[in-house]
Amino acid sequence: MEPKNEDLLKDFDSNEGVSTEIFRKSESELGCKFPPDYVEFMLACNGGEGFIGHQYVILWRAEELAEFNREYEVGEYAPGLTLFGSNGGGEAFAFDTRNDKMSVCMLPFIGMSRSPVKELADGFSGFIYFLWTSDEDLF
Repeated sequence: MEPKNEDLLKDFDSNEGVSTEIFRKSESELGCKFPPDYVEFMLACNGGEGFIGHQYVILWRAEELAEFNREYEVGEYAPGLTLFGSNGGGEAFAFDTRNDKMSVCMLPFIGMSRSPVKELADGFSGFIYFLWTSDEDLF
């Protein structure tokens, strides 16, 4: 039996949802279209931080996405990836926009590049479920 979303996010402090207009502006600034499950999550929660299962996660607000991707110079060091959060340590979470499934991967902030990139899940919902079920150390 698969857990319900409220079970997955019981230890995650989410923000108030973002408006569709603000979210679409972020997509426009980044030049990418996010997967529907991530859009739905952001409209309901607009990121937040806390534990999902045993994993600590910081998911950035829609208003921060373009700025953080610019500041980390993702376009130069890891083209084709769009960062959307971190593990609160040295690792970033990103969508791989080079494929249709928009897989979620993890990469280091320091020495950022498309290699080494660790693919974690297909899509955002898969990423949340991966975090909830994983005992693997993501650091």
